Amino acid sequence: MVRAKVSLYLTYRLFLGGNIRSGTEIITDAIHDPMFWGALLVGLIAQIIDGALGMAYGITSSSFLLAVGASPAMASGATHLAEVFTSGVSGVSHLKMGNVNKKLFFSLLIPGIVGGLIGTYILSSIDGNVLKPYISLYLLVMGLYVLSKAFRQIQARYDINAVKIAPLALLGGLMDTTGGGGWGPIVTTSLVGSGHDPRTTIGSVNFAEFFLTVTVATALFSILDQSVWIIVAGLVIGGLFAAPFAAYITRHLKTKTLLILVGSLISLISVFNLYKAFV
Repeated sequence: MVRAKVSLYLTYRLFLGGNIRSGTEIITDAIHDPMFWGALLVGLIAQIIDGALGMAYGITSSSFLLAVGASPAMASGATHLAEVFTSGVSGVSHLKMGNVNKKLFFSLLIPGIVGGLIGTYILSSIDGNVLKPYISLYLLVMGLYVLSKAFRQIQARYDINAVKIAPLALLGGLMDTTGGGGWGPIVTTSLVGSGHDPRTTIGSVNFAEFFLTVTVATALFSILDQSVWIIVAGLVIGGLFAAPFAAYITRHLKTKTLLILVGSLISLISVFNLYKAFV
């Protein structure tokens, strides 16, 4: 059902979306555009990482868009628009495979959306890149902490304290919007680092991300240029192919393996972002 809706929406955008050129011309241009294939590859890799580890889709995709000259606001808007489709498939896949804790999901949902809306306001007046070094430093510490958990006895936590989770979700939504990514790294890393079960945390964070993404994409939709749709299409198509496999990987990997992957990924990304910020 989700895949059918995605296909219908993309068809509408190409053939009935008010484009001056025909949909066939746009498809032909996309096929011959290296940017489309590059975006497709990025979407494929980013969604496998995000679906399996609960993070890094936005960071990977936004980095690509910024590299090709998009503004921070445009990069965030295009990434979130693509994530409307990919996070929907990923979230439903996690739900069907039993990776979603409903109480945790609802604890994340509203605060995350509020943070995202605040982020859209900030993004229109402050360059989100200013905040990135501080986010990266925080994530580096959390990444190393999660990595250390893999080599110690883990005392799993099954209690969900909505009061404590709400500020984290608010921060995650805010940083995700202003930086073009960060919901998964901030929320998933913090929850797993504090002892929450990696499998249900990743699934719940992914499912909540879909609703956050819809909100942010709607708020930023007006700043998207028509040329960005080639990039968005590549990100979406690559992500749609990868999402179900990512949920399967999450269900079958051991907790220790997930912790090592999460901790290593966040630490490496954080070091790289800090390097870019100060060099």
